[in-house]
Amino acid sequence: MFPAMPRSRANPHRMSVAHDILGLSRRSRPLRIILMALLGLILLPYLLTPLYAVMEPVSTMMIWRRIAGEPVVRTYVPLSRISSNLQLAVIIAEDGRFCEHWGVDFQGIQAALDSADNIEDMRGGSTITQQVAKNLFLWNSRSYIRKALEFPLALWVDMVLSKRRILEIYLNVAEWGPSGQFGVEAGAEYAFHKPARDLSRYQAALLASALPNPHDRSARHPGPGLRRLAGLYEARAGRSPEAAACVRRR
Repeated sequence: MFPAMPRSRANPHRMSVAHDILGLSRRSRPLRIILMALLGLILLPYLLTPLYAVMEPVSTMMIWRRIAGEPVVRTYVPLSRISSNLQLAVIIAEDGRFCEHWGVDFQGIQAALDSADNIEDMRGGSTITQQVAKNLFLWNSRSYIRKALEFPLALWVDMVLSKRRILEIYLNVAEWGPSGQFGVEAGAEYAFHKPARDLSRYQAALLASALPNPHDRSARHPGPGLRRLAGLYEARAGRSPEAAACVRRR
């Protein structure tokens, strides 16, 4: 018989290291869960965007109003049932280079920066595609975080969806009235008691002039300033019909 081998003693140092690693893993689990949840929230808009080629989306503001029990009035209408006068007027008012850029108008951003004293005072430069990305997936307050999320998302929206579809979504999710009127059909009914397909050039210009804040600017009761702005947009639309060339049916 061979003599019994002595039992090896457990290394206290190794046990302590293993215990520390196990404890660290347990403590870091909530952090991993939070990081995975944040990553999921960031990726979700990119997964939803292709679905919006056929689905009728709602904006985050519409969702929050419904959660808060506030009224939401919206009838989704395809672009073919929206006056071409309004399509052109909105492009002229909100994003004159809509048919030329890829979701982000870097020329417009540079012009807005040049006209501002500092980056906090910058106005303009936000495209229709950026506003679609913001309205569908982000929030309204101005912040660097929102812009950082908005830029790549706008490029993705422009890549995945056609210009016609982007404009159609924008016209159907933008806020057009002071009492929860979302989408141009509700806005046209509120302002002029007629459907969006029947808007005249001047009525279309008035609605476009009320963007982006129909709480302060009323197409239903326009003041002198809004009427002047509408006249300016109407004149520009008459001179630049090609601005809406990418959304016309061929």
